[in-house]
Amino acid sequence: MIQKKILVIMGSPRKGNTYRACEELRGAMEKELAVEFEYLWLADADLLPCRGCGACFVNGEDRCPIRDDAALIVQKMQEADGVVFASPVYGMNVTGQMKIFIDRLSYTFHRPQFFEKKALLLATAGMLGHGDVLKYLGMVARQWGFEVAGSAGLVTPDPLPPHRASKNREMITRAAADFAGALRRPARRSPGLWDVVMFHGQRAAFSNMESVFPADHRYWTEKGWFGRDARYFVDVPVNPLYHAIGIFVGWLSTRQMRKDLLAEGGGP
Repeated sequence: MIQKKILVIMGSPRKGNTYRACEELRGAMEKELAVEFEYLWLADADLLPCRGCGACFVNGEDRCPIRDDAALIVQKMQEADGVVFASPVYGMNVTGQMKIFIDRLSYTFHRPQFFEKKALLLATAGMLGHGDVLKYLGMVARQWGFEVAGSAGLVTPDPLPPHRASKNREMITRAAADFAGALRRPARRSPGLWDVVMFHGQRAAFSNMESVFPADHRYWTEKGWFGRDARYFVDVPVNPLYHAIGIFVGWLSTRQMRKDLLAEGGGP
């Protein structure tokens, strides 16, 4: 049996509830298929905060002035079959370590690349906030190109009541089955409405802003995403209604951007 490589991007700075949940996930997935788990602890990685200089947007990520582990982490994600984004809730959002990681890869929101990868989202909370964290991580993963194949939002108070522990196990088991099913499936699922609209909105933006974001324009050109026949980032069936809505959103975006550029240039 071919072993699937799973990379866990661990946002927690300690081996607490989030780590234990990931280990439960590992056990549940081992019942579904052969997997190899690797933990990447962001707390131990050499990741410096983004400076907001915009060099990665304008000139490409290779021109980022920060030299740390960001490129190595991207390589690890590319080498994995699936990625687990795991974070406890800190201040009603992801941890600082996870946020620094996401910020350091901000260029990927403009130039997505992980289309052959599956993602699972996992969040733990003492009481509240896990839903917001899953929503945020899902937005990030989808915009980076991942197919989000499962999620688990766990409530982990201390002490943990038996009924809550049972519910958490059920969620992990269900998420593991969804993730394993996606990893077995070679083809990518058709995109949802939000994904198609995002594609057309970005296409409109980057096709009209070559002078502002030349690296993005070059990347999209090389990928063929500006082509008339391009319906999504990858060649998968797209719902015709979603495509029509996406085309309309792209038209609206182009119209608005041209108005803004004309006004900025001092036109009528």
